[in-house]
Amino acid sequence: MSPEKLGQHFLTGAGWREKILAAIRPPAGSVWLEIGAGHGEMTALLARRVRRVVAVELDASLAQRLREVTAPLGNVEIVSGDVMALDLPAIVHSASGGADRFHVYGNLPYYITSPILHHLFDSAARIESIHVVIQMEVAERLTARPGSRAYGYLSILAQYHSRPEIRLRIPPGAFRPRPKVFSTLVSLTLPGGGAGLGIEDTGAFFDCVKLCFAQKRKTLWNNLRPAFGEARARMILDAAGIESRERAEELSLAQFAGVFRGAQATARGAPEK
Repeated sequence: MSPEKLGQHFLTGAGWREKILAAIRPPAGSVWLEIGAGHGEMTALLARRVRRVVAVELDASLAQRLREVTAPLGNVEIVSGDVMALDLPAIVHSASGGADRFHVYGNLPYYITSPILHHLFDSAARIESIHVVIQMEVAERLTARPGSRAYGYLSILAQYHSRPEIRLRIPPGAFRPRPKVFSTLVSLTLPGGGAGLGIEDTGAFFDCVKLCFAQKRKTLWNNLRPAFGEARARMILDAAGIESRERAEELSLAQFAGVFRGAQATARGAPEK
C-alpha cells in the first residue's frame, strides 16, 4: 500500500529530525515507543540516545526493511502491526526487558491522530511523555484554552491526561509526499490536570464532556436538558456554580469536573420525562 493511502508523510531532511530530537530531549536510559517508524531515520537517532526503542510500523514491507537497517544498533525492536490493535504497555514491557514506563514518539497519519491519542491515553499510567508530529489544526485543538474557537472535547481529553505544548512548526516542504497543511511537533507531558481532580470513573467523565459539547454553539443548559430533563439539568448546573447561559467552550477542566460531580450528585433524582 502506498504512503498516501496509509496517510504517511515522511520527514526528508536530517535537519528537521535533529530539531525534533533536540526539542524532545530524550533522557539517557529511557525506553521509547515509536509509532509509524517509516524508513527508520528517527528510529536510529533515538536509539543512539536511549536504552531501548520499540518501533511499530503498519506497512509490512517497511517493517522488514527496518529490521535490516536497525539490526546493527542492537537496541531496537521492530513490531509489524496496527498500533490501534496492540497492547502497547505489554509490547514495551516484553521488548525492553521489563520496563513499566516509557516515552512515545510518532509522526502520526493525519486521518487517525485522534484515535491514536485516545489509545495512548488508555495507557496513561504507564507513559511519561508523548511527542507527536501532527497537523497544526489538531495541535491547536490540543493546546487550546477556554474561550477560544479551537477549544473542545479533544482539548479536555489532552489536558486531563497531559500538559500539551507546541514545540515546533514544520512546513509542508519538509515532508514527502508533501502534505497540504503545516505540521507541528506537540509534546504532552504526563500526568495532566486530571490528576488532582479526584475523578474515579474517567469513562463516565468523558461521556459527560461529550454531552456538554454535543452542539458546541448551544448553551450547557440546552445540551444537558434533553439527557437529564429540566429539573435535574438545573440542579447539575447549580451544584457546579455555572450559569445556564454558559457554553461548554467557556469552561475550564475544573469546571467540567464540577458538572460531572453535579451529575453524579443528582443521580438519585429521576430525570423528567
